[in-house]
Amino acid sequence: MDKFETLTGLAAPLDRDNVDTDAIIPKQFMKSVARTGFGLNLFDAWRYTDIGEPGMDNAARPHNPDFVLNQSRYHGASILLVRRNFGCGSSREHAPWAISQYGFRVLIGISFADIFRQNCYKNGILAITLPERQVDALFAAAVATPGYRLKVDLPLQTVADEAGRIYPFEIAPFIKHNLVNGLDEIGLTLQHQEAIRTFEQQRHARCPWLAVPVDAGPDGS
Repeated sequence: MDKFETLTGLAAPLDRDNVDTDAIIPKQFMKSVARTGFGLNLFDAWRYTDIGEPGMDNAARPHNPDFVLNQSRYHGASILLVRRNFGCGSSREHAPWAISQYGFRVLIGISFADIFRQNCYKNGILAITLPERQVDALFAAAVATPGYRLKVDLPLQTVADEAGRIYPFEIAPFIKHNLVNGLDEIGLTLQHQEAIRTFEQQRHARCPWLAVPVDAGPDGS
């Protein structure tokens, strides 16, 4: 996955508590595990006034003008402000896929569902938890200031705006290391590929009967 160090971007405020993963990416869009194309249907039931189905031409669908992401002032936002318990519900990894593919790399909120937050980290999305009064201040500024931008600095663990307000945040050192270095679980494993290769060679030497030819069938023959 892409490395995350700093990001300066437009902030969009989603002023709702308890946003569950079915609201983030409705169940009918979960038929694919290709990990592509989900951004088109992020918050589908809120962005459009009809019922979305896979394969529909979203450009021809009626948009909900009252939904925050449909407002022109928030187009191109890469930071999403959220409230309490964001990402609750089922633990579908499609939810962070949709968030990332829409263009968001940072979520800032009061609290996140545990599994959702971990899925975000594994997909290169930085989920930041701040005290409620600070989140309130960010929401107020985003609403009052068209083009409100934030700078998120992961090495320094700070969120700052152009008015000079700075909000420090906490993050586990292991998660921070993985995001800064662009390491998902596969990347972490590949850091040990030489040790894995050596182990496999030694195991084959000790137990040659365990080896299965590359062109073997399901039964090993």
